[in-house]
Amino acid sequence: MEDFDHSRFAVIADVHSNSDALAAVLRDIANQDIGSIVNLGDHLSGPMAARETADLLLSTDMFSICGNHDRWLIENKREEMISIDKVAFDQLEEHHLSWLRDLPPTILLSDEVFACHGTPNSDTTYWMEKVSPMGEVIIRPLEEVAKEASGINAGLLLCGHTHLPRRMDLPDGRVILNPGSVGCPGYIDNTPVRHVVQSGTSAACYAVVEKMSNGWATMFRHIPYDPTRMIEMAKANDHPNWEARLATGWVNG
Repeated sequence: MEDFDHSRFAVIADVHSNSDALAAVLRDIANQDIGSIVNLGDHLSGPMAARETADLLLSTDMFSICGNHDRWLIENKREEMISIDKVAFDQLEEHHLSWLRDLPPTILLSDEVFACHGTPNSDTTYWMEKVSPMGEVIIRPLEEVAKEASGINAGLLLCGHTHLPRRMDLPDGRVILNPGSVGCPGYIDNTPVRHVVQSGTSAACYAVVEKMSNGWATMFRHIPYDPTRMIEMAKANDHPNWEARLATGWVNG
């Protein structure tokens, strides 16, 4: 593994076994002068190409952490897994699972950059959003967001989990950044109540970060790709409901 270069780097997250979206993003990254890649987890869980995705990730030099779905793949018994975790688990070999076991839940990449999946203390909590009792996904109050960042001195705080590209600047100058999702632009969750998260685009999303003299410059890149093969794999794995989200970025099309 090369040393982390925080002068200009890419941030990816939430691939969710979409190997074609990941390949498109990695090609785009390779075409730019980017020093390092940070991967914020939820790599393999999904009804598509978990083994392909794992092999592509393992063959690419990047700094990776463990997401909640990654943790469930290695902590839960198969019969206890939700459906998209089961599909992934059945495709994976022991060396893929061993890789997941070795991933840390968080990482301090330098004095300037901290990475987690959800929040610094939870891989299942939304950092910049929250769910209302009515199931609406709304922006979390700034004071709550800042409280989650207590004790972390890094100027850039990276998170994933919600699949929504978002940047939020804290009053003390620190920046929280979610790069969006590479491979799953929409989903349904039942915690704390049933809610829908959807980006409204089928494009594979990631972020490019550059350290400037006066702060962090960040850019979201939405990369078009053909989701047809992934849609057919999802259907073959008994998840036809993934067609809309992969094709449009909307859960219901």
